[in-house]
Amino acid sequence: MGTLKVASLFCGCGGTDVGLIGDFEFLGKHYAPNGIEIVYANDIDENACAIFEQNFGIIPDNRDIRSVSSDELPEFDILTGGFPCQSFSIVAQNPPRLGIKDDRGMLFFEMCRILRERQPKCFIAENVKGILTANKKEAFPLILQEFENSGYDVKYTVLNAAEYGVPQKRERVIIVGFRKDLGIDFTFPTPTKNTEEEFEPLQSVIETEVAEKYYFSEKAVAGMMKNRESMNKGRAQDISKPCNTVGAHLAKVSLNSTDPVLFENGRYRRFTPREVARIQSFPESFELLGSEGAQYRALGNAIPPVMFWHVAKQAAELLSDIKQ
Repeated sequence: MGTLKVASLFCGCGGTDVGLIGDFEFLGKHYAPNGIEIVYANDIDENACAIFEQNFGIIPDNRDIRSVSSDELPEFDILTGGFPCQSFSIVAQNPPRLGIKDDRGMLFFEMCRILRERQPKCFIAENVKGILTANKKEAFPLILQEFENSGYDVKYTVLNAAEYGVPQKRERVIIVGFRKDLGIDFTFPTPTKNTEEEFEPLQSVIETEVAEKYYFSEKAVAGMMKNRESMNKGRAQDISKPCNTVGAHLAKVSLNSTDPVLFENGRYRRFTPREVARIQSFPESFELLGSEGAQYRALGNAIPPVMFWHVAKQAAELLSDIKQ
């Protein structure tokens, strides 16, 4: 079997790409190679690109994808990308058409543009669960239609990272498409953890001793407690269960936000960047660079590598039969 080549859009620091390539360790388990290599990566965030380069030896194309001609990309078999979804709207026409509220919405169409013009064998897209209900549930069917109109048989599902051995309850929509002429009937990977008792607990990835700077001050705690008796919305985590979803703004987390925090030895604290990396299922060998704020942002925006490994493995096995 030849190596499958991937063009990775909106690559961030590389969670998708760790999962695609495989051959990494996480919590004592080895995730085998998928026979995949990254031949092109693109992201506009310079800090995330620096982390990506450090770990993959590839310098991501830092240009706005809208200015990149599809023929500038090398040959590739799979296109991946987690396109922004918060700016979709529905244009009031009959039939309705997908519109955009701002420039970020254009990025979805750029992914479809490259699919139409280059016709790779497969694409894998990722997004937040909220995309299913965006614009009163009108946006998502049109998104699927755009992918299908690009020449692909498309399937989607919601995967919960905790059901694949990730110590985090993170639900994401995964959209997979195979070029129509290939006649491939894709099925999503079966969960490896079927009950909450089997889920990987947060306690398996947190540190026993951390620097004082990660603890909230007494003043911050007093302010939070002023009008309530316990943590707002239950964001102090139960370490015997998977963590709630970690986000991109953990550097600015407060006790009144909705971000998960820890309560230990009578004190509240935020996670360290390395703990966030583990919560996301990055291997210990994954190197972090730049300011802690940049690390939190890149890690919080990432796709859990272990969850994505299962999707990539499923796709790679199907494509191996037709690899020229």
